[in-house]
Amino acid sequence: MMAAFDTLATLLGPRFATSDAARAQNGRNEAHFPEALPDAVAYPQTTAEVAAIVAACAAEGIPVTAIGAGTSLEGQHLAVRGGISLDFSRMDRVLAVNAEDLNVVIQPGIPRTALNEALRATGLWFPIDPGADASLGGMAATRASGTTAVRYGTMRENVLALEAVMSDGTVIRTGTQARKSSAGYDLTHLLVGSEGTLGIITELTLRLHGQPEGVLAAICRFDDVEAAVNCVILTIQSGLPMARIEFLDEMMVRGFNLHSGGTLPETPHLFVEFHGTPAGVAEQAQSFREIAEDFGMADWQEATTTEDRSALWKMRHSAHYASAALRPGVRTLATDVCVPISRLAEAITKAKALATEMGIIGTVVGHVGDGNFHYAVRFDPADPQDLARTHDFAGRLNELALALGGTVSGEHGIGLGKQKYMGAEHGAALDWMRRVKDALDPKGILNPGKMLPPVA
Repeated sequence: MMAAFDTLATLLGPRFATSDAARAQNGRNEAHFPEALPDAVAYPQTTAEVAAIVAACAAEGIPVTAIGAGTSLEGQHLAVRGGISLDFSRMDRVLAVNAEDLNVVIQPGIPRTALNEALRATGLWFPIDPGADASLGGMAATRASGTTAVRYGTMRENVLALEAVMSDGTVIRTGTQARKSSAGYDLTHLLVGSEGTLGIITELTLRLHGQPEGVLAAICRFDDVEAAVNCVILTIQSGLPMARIEFLDEMMVRGFNLHSGGTLPETPHLFVEFHGTPAGVAEQAQSFREIAEDFGMADWQEATTTEDRSALWKMRHSAHYASAALRPGVRTLATDVCVPISRLAEAITKAKALATEMGIIGTVVGHVGDGNFHYAVRFDPADPQDLARTHDFAGRLNELALALGGTVSGEHGIGLGKQKYMGAEHGAALDWMRRVKDALDPKGILNPGKMLPPVA
């Protein structure tokens, strides 16, 4: 290891760090996983430097774990087997804006909000919005989505091409700026969602969208979970082009009130948004209201100004911290599942009933327009019974999603926390995933310990 470290110190100078502070900064996470310190942190500025770092590590079998903003909730960025933490915070540039072709070329370390700030004058934007100000490389690596996925899709639909460094230091390019292709294996979308286990993304070409002329957001409440979720199901089945449709249960609303001093009635709510022409969004909103009123909707409140909409979605994006207000001083296990839209009401109702039965304190919030919801459970990691109960609940929630024809993660990914469910979801295909990993990373240096469970 020391020979490789000497090589990297010469290559990067002060951008190669072995200090306790640098290692600790990249060893933390937003979720419930214990600290995992790398042996060193490398801060590349170019693809050539990434390639040299990986090649040096490959020669000695040193693990390499990429990190962007470090906002992942399943520990994907944690260097659980030591080695190098490859920190992309200094590869954060917009390389080209191809406005006529509706795409942008970026380095992976740029946060999504910074990209949209850079695009502001072009009339274009990148809509994928997971809530946290995540880096675009991390979002691609975890196949992120978010509040706008119901209309604009996930990272899978919005990455046109990429550049990646493979496990031996080779640099490859996949995809093109063309809107579609039938040429060869789709390596682009093999790497998107691979969580840095097959290759390290160093450049992305992303699909852009025109900024909508008219935007209208609103909140409304319902008497119970079933009414709110059934309203969502009928809205989607009716073909109404929702830009956002977010569900919050009564516990999440209570968390918002405690966190920010709000006064929302503590019943299930929907936060919604419509994009289009001014006349179009007004028509969409009216159509949604007519559906919602059939399910007992009340307290319709619109947000038409930029400031009001920003305040509304800032509240929604603070869900992780607002959940903490329900039980201060402990940790959060944030998990997500996704089910077919027709089974959504059943899934959320059963999940909440299970939480009540088990004495779980937590919140439900979800991008329910595509069947994805999140459960944030507050627990004390120092209490063995509390810890066991929390993990048991998360496991039973995953089993519920699979029983309803869904997946154990629609958004957070697998990382450390959900590996043991991969066999139940994928069956014999899991062995073929392992073969792909072995073929592309034969030494197992790329983000080891993630995604694929150990062979029994």
